[in-house]
Amino acid sequence: MPNHDASGVRAIDIHAHYFPQAYLDVLAEEGPRFQVEYRAAEEGFYIKTDARFQGPLPYRAVDLEKRIADMDAQGTAVQAMSLTGPMAHWGDEEVSHKLARAWNDAASAAHLLYPTRLVGLLTLPMLFPDRAIDELNRASKLPGLRGVYMGTNINHRDLDDPLFEPIFNRIEALDLPIFLHPLQVVGGPRTAAFSLTSILGFPFDTAIAACHLIFGGVLDRHPKLRFTLPHGGAVLLILMGRIDHGSTVRPEIEKLRLPRPPSKYLDRFTYDTIVHSKSAMEFVIGEVGAERIMIGSDYCLDMGYEQPVHFLDQVNLTSAQRKLIQGDNAARILKL
Repeated sequence: MPNHDASGVRAIDIHAHYFPQAYLDVLAEEGPRFQVEYRAAEEGFYIKTDARFQGPLPYRAVDLEKRIADMDAQGTAVQAMSLTGPMAHWGDEEVSHKLARAWNDAASAAHLLYPTRLVGLLTLPMLFPDRAIDELNRASKLPGLRGVYMGTNINHRDLDDPLFEPIFNRIEALDLPIFLHPLQVVGGPRTAAFSLTSILGFPFDTAIAACHLIFGGVLDRHPKLRFTLPHGGAVLLILMGRIDHGSTVRPEIEKLRLPRPPSKYLDRFTYDTIVHSKSAMEFVIGEVGAERIMIGSDYCLDMGYEQPVHFLDQVNLTSAQRKLIQGDNAARILKL
């Protein structure tokens, strides 16, 4: 497959998941002590923690040759691979660090196998700041790791929790972009039916995380940090007028004395294309601009796109907007 299409732009997918065998081996070895289950079956593999059950997950999430073949079929030149739930937050300090090291080393090894096709977004043992900073310092030097991936909350701790401040300080100093992914979800038992946990809960969790970054002062304290929100910003953009209004009438927000309205912080975020709707994508572009949007696939999970590049074909875009979304924005942010 050529690395560029007729527009001359590499298609870069910034939301693509990878479960390296080395990470799964650590999960299988250490999981039972923490009531975490891993099971391989013919139809796929299963992971169960107290917070989340996943499966059957397809083995192409593990197989790099299959991944590259799928990318070729999609017309995707580069994937920025990331770890999705349960990530590295279910064990103790040593196990969490061990999981993060295993994933980061494997992602870098995948890049070395396919240096023009694969890069990684490193994961951290976020609940243990000293370990997280040690791993950040180590993994950020590994070949092919171009950003940081973290949950929209970490074991129910929101991202404005003081625990995470030293980690954000170091990420900012290293000039690395941060990509978020929903983990624990909103709604409790009411979202257990009909897969509403994934369909509705995850998008709300993303919006909650963005509001904690704004109202909790993270974006003001760290002016160089850049966050990418999945799923087109989820429900954040459609609710932005309500959020702005609430910030002027709710005393617990008014007393924060934000230097600008919440909607003026939207330029601190970038967004992916996983919205499953032409009109929704055009709304996102209208709200934040094509210069803030990048292709995402959610590879290779069922709520993603089989053809992330071709999704853009149905969206009303100028050729300049298409180039930005298809690859130029991601190339800039990931320094490719």
